[in-house]
Amino acid sequence: MSGDVLFRVEELEKHYPTRGDGGLLNLFAETNYLRAVDGVSFDIERGEIIGVAGQSGCGKSTLGELLVLLREATGGRIYFRGDDVGEYSAAERKAFRRNCQVVFQDPYESLNPRFTVSQTVKEPLVVHDLGDPAERDERVRRALSDAGLAPPVNYLDKLPAELSGGERQRVSIARALVLDPQFIVADEPVSMLDVSIRTEILHLFEELREKRDLTMMYISHDLSTINYLADRTMIMYLGDVVELGPTRSVIQDPAHPYTEALLQSVPMPDPDAGRVGTERSGSDIRGDVPDPVDLPSGCRFRPRCAYATDRCASEEPGLDPLDGDRRVACFHPVSE
Repeated sequence: MSGDVLFRVEELEKHYPTRGDGGLLNLFAETNYLRAVDGVSFDIERGEIIGVAGQSGCGKSTLGELLVLLREATGGRIYFRGDDVGEYSAAERKAFRRNCQVVFQDPYESLNPRFTVSQTVKEPLVVHDLGDPAERDERVRRALSDAGLAPPVNYLDKLPAELSGGERQRVSIARALVLDPQFIVADEPVSMLDVSIRTEILHLFEELREKRDLTMMYISHDLSTINYLADRTMIMYLGDVVELGPTRSVIQDPAHPYTEALLQSVPMPDPDAGRVGTERSGSDIRGDVPDPVDLPSGCRFRPRCAYATDRCASEEPGLDPLDGDRRVACFHPVSE
């Protein structure tokens, strides 16, 4: 990693107001808030791939969308190359969006079925009014080639229905690349692909980082793909970051009980083989995820944690330094 901070996030929040009972809107009910992202702070260095993991509903996709301004934050600050994005003018926001792109999860839904591959990849250039027709065609061909669709001429006139799932996702990646962005959010980009294709896409992300000097946020519930790709890993639970550090440390020596439980749930080819990471009795997650509108007092993981104490019920742990570059939000880290 470069040591050059591309993104700095400070106390970022996204809260959604909710009213009513049982999902029925009640205009006279007290307004509560679903804390999708709740006071998250971290940096992303230029050239790194940071992984974000957690169960469904933990806020990881919302966090990625906040970073690239697909959603408006309700609190906190996002700094891009030292500038507060909240103070951007309309022109600066448009330039920012050229620099920050997204690859979505579902390649079957993210492509317009009526657009050819050429039209799909060229559309961002048209929206941002970049290049003349010849320049746009050249950028489309280069993006397709870099995304692994070579020779590009074989794909330009095809419709999504004529492509495999892996090819569709490569078109989505090419669409993100055509603007020459500095940063990409890859939100579960391989979860809907065949296992045989997943490794190819992960290899592609590695190659693109080197070839195009890209920085990435890779979002996934699958810790095995994060372990393969990410330099650092951030574990989220109910809108909060509970552990952050170098991927090898987080995976091989988890500090938060939630991280440990996630690793225990990863399927293994040999069930008799020992697992990576610290082993303690009671590491399985207990019970169900609490209501995100009515969070428990103290540590929000406490009701499901085998190691919770009275302090965990009365105080909310901060994301504090543990060792080296690692931080953990826990009063009783597993490493101890």
